[in-house]
Amino acid sequence: MIADHFTQVGKMVDIGSKTSRSIADYKLSRYACYLIVQNSDPRKEVVALGQTYFAIQTRRQELTEKEYSNLTEDEKRFYQRNLTKKGNYSLNQVAKNAGVKNFDKFHNAGYKGLYNGETADDIAKRKGLRYREDILDNMGSDELIANLFRISQTEQKLKRDKVRGEKKAKGTHYEVGKEVRNTII
Repeated sequence: MIADHFTQVGKMVDIGSKTSRSIADYKLSRYACYLIVQNSDPRKEVVALGQTYFAIQTRRQELTEKEYSNLTEDEKRFYQRNLTKKGNYSLNQVAKNAGVKNFDKFHNAGYKGLYNGETADDIAKRKGLRYREDILDNMGSDELIANLFRISQTEQKLKRDKVRGEKKAKGTHYEVGKEVRNTII
């Protein structure tokens, strides 16, 4: 959707005599910036710099993907676990802003969606883990990626839909987890 990439925002500018007025301004997503820069005149310095930036970033991503494919399963798992930990931290901040106070129930809603009704405790029991052993520390890289996808999509949906209230946030997390499960199936 266009509005996801070109968000109109108001901006106050001084017009003299200690007065100001609101003018239309736009906040662009990374993707919008990419499209504009790639389709603009490279003779303009700012466009040439932007095209160079995106070319370098693309090459970095290619190298990262190649390097990732050469990792052992344990190294991939460790890498994905670190991303998942950062993702959970970010999701917690967004959930807190949405009004979540009971984070255990909030996270269990996501697990229930992704794991067909299982809570974190249910998953831990199924995996034969000791009490308080973190289930995320006992997942392979593919399972961690599925959880990271659930986490990132929930964060985006909470923000995009401006979800407010713990009950709605839990419902959103459950539905996103369920959609990720259905996608995997």
